[in-house]
Amino acid sequence: MSDTAKPTVGLFATCLVDLMRPVVGFAAVKLLEDAGCRVDVPVAQTCCGQPAYNSGDKTDAQDIAKSVIETFEGFDYVVAPSGSCAGMIKDHYPEAFEDDTEWRPRAQALAAKTYELMSFLADVRGVTSTGAAFEGTVTYHDSCSGLRELGIKDQPRALLSTVSGLHISEGKETETCCGFGGLFCVKYPDISEKMVDAKVDDIVATGADTVLAGDLGCLMNIAGRLQRRGLSIKARHAAEVLAGMSAAPAIGEPADEE
Repeated sequence: MSDTAKPTVGLFATCLVDLMRPVVGFAAVKLLEDAGCRVDVPVAQTCCGQPAYNSGDKTDAQDIAKSVIETFEGFDYVVAPSGSCAGMIKDHYPEAFEDDTEWRPRAQALAAKTYELMSFLADVRGVTSTGAAFEGTVTYHDSCSGLRELGIKDQPRALLSTVSGLHISEGKETETCCGFGGLFCVKYPDISEKMVDAKVDDIVATGADTVLAGDLGCLMNIAGRLQRRGLSIKARHAAEVLAGMSAAPAIGEPADEE
């Protein structure tokens, strides 16, 4: 298939991936290109506006959303390696412009073609295997936004089940919040700490050596608590494993010295 015949995907890289974990972005590009897409990562992209929206700052959230809409509306699809950011664009952009006759249709159009990475690969492109290999036992954490806003649960597990050498050990509390919740962990740190401790306890009980998820915010929160408790369980974005990029240091680990 020629490049011009391939569907165009605008990768919404997310703030956390851009600033904290670029390998997730590279993994997403590889997975999308292997799935037959032509991928662009617009340099003009910024935050999705969720922090402002969640804190009640509707004016700034709308301004940010307008910039995202203008940047991405020319693509066939918009894909984010984050249920949180994809959920913001898909579910909350139309809400943010519910009284705006000019911007609401544009927000709805963008929402209709926006997907989280795992669901896009499995549900839209029909990917059943990425040909990756990973030696170890993993457990999967379902992020609140991905699970409850976008219905993402089976897709990452189906893809991961085909990874050579990988064994999935499910926890009893896979669908329970990790306590991050964006601004929640800042406003209610004591409650957040108890929630992430409960999540870590559940992860430890699975016997897994690695915890995977599709949202970097959750993973950074979990990885930080694992390290503060002196546990050796590693945290990675599922895209890293599916793209065969798990040689990179795990989340929170120092980069290799050259």
